[in-house]
Amino acid sequence: MKILFIAPIHHPEELRAARANTPPGEAPLLFPPSVSQHFWEKALRKRGHLLAAFYRTDPAFGIGDHQTARHTQGITPGKLARAAFNRLPPRANPDLRLRNARLIDQARAFQPDILWMVGDNNIIYPETLAQIKAETGAKLLYFCGTSPQIFAPALDRAAARLYDIVFANDYYHGIQWRELGTPRMVCLPIVACDPAFHHPYPLSDEEQARYTCQVAFVGTLVPDHLYSRRVQALEALREFDLGIWSVHEVPPSLRAHFRGPALGATVQRVLSAAQISINPHGDFMLYGGNIRLFEVAAAGVFQIADDLPGTRQWFTPGENIVTYADPDDLRAKVRHYLAHPDERARIAAAGQAHVYAAHTYEVRAAALEREIALLT
Repeated sequence: MKILFIAPIHHPEELRAARANTPPGEAPLLFPPSVSQHFWEKALRKRGHLLAAFYRTDPAFGIGDHQTARHTQGITPGKLARAAFNRLPPRANPDLRLRNARLIDQARAFQPDILWMVGDNNIIYPETLAQIKAETGAKLLYFCGTSPQIFAPALDRAAARLYDIVFANDYYHGIQWRELGTPRMVCLPIVACDPAFHHPYPLSDEEQARYTCQVAFVGTLVPDHLYSRRVQALEALREFDLGIWSVHEVPPSLRAHFRGPALGATVQRVLSAAQISINPHGDFMLYGGNIRLFEVAAAGVFQIADDLPGTRQWFTPGENIVTYADPDDLRAKVRHYLAHPDERARIAAAGQAHVYAAHTYEVRAAALEREIALLT
């Protein structure tokens, strides 16, 4: 199949560095190694698919020099600028009109079988997608890890009836897309692991000193109204040697435990040095299935996650993961498992074996192919 990704670029500095190190004779990467699309790209290429990408966040006028966005709680000049931009009707924006025209041109030249829309689109018009589908016969797939009711921009929701399938990490998010008119949704985590990348990393003495802790958390903690459950869980663990890594701001109550940013291989090094990794989902994920669920297990580290339906669907609590009900339960389980390293090691090893067998990107790609086959 010929697959055209319609995607933003996250962590562009990593993509530039990766492309600069592309071995002779190999195609440059489409996505940086710190994002899940990179591992989809790798798995799909291995299965013989031809891939291209349209970077919808690249400005049409001038040359963009994007940097990784950093979320903060307060008002910033960047937030004010984005708010002003968002008040301009998308179809009245000449930059967006030109980006849409360029996507149509690229699709005409590439003739994709599949349009792969990465979620959180506030740039590509529904009529652009409809035109490409009509001209090329491509199927339109939408991949999301968040709730459309909370996060999806108006353009995404307006195109809901055009999506042939929505793939959602969280089953409840998929139901919300069906309510918006999408004809079909599949609860298939769009994240997984790649054993060649997601594994325990050997650490130097300096890295051991930098990353070692009893309890590690890697992820986003702001704004409060989206991540309050995470903050409450971590606040309950401040009596332990708690290490927090985030590329975004950290709430004042947890800043004493902040160790710095972590992306890509750094995340794996952080996990490799931890005795326990904590994985509370965001407030908007009530079913579960975030990226860390699979990456932590692949790193061979003992994981405690909140008790959600998806956690129980994809893992077996007590066998290859441990779940908690509330902050007090979490604190008690952290204390117990710190005192019982043999139990930690057994569950961590079972978790790694489980995701290597059932939750790799190649397994996901095979499932994706089966779902696409049902459309034809």
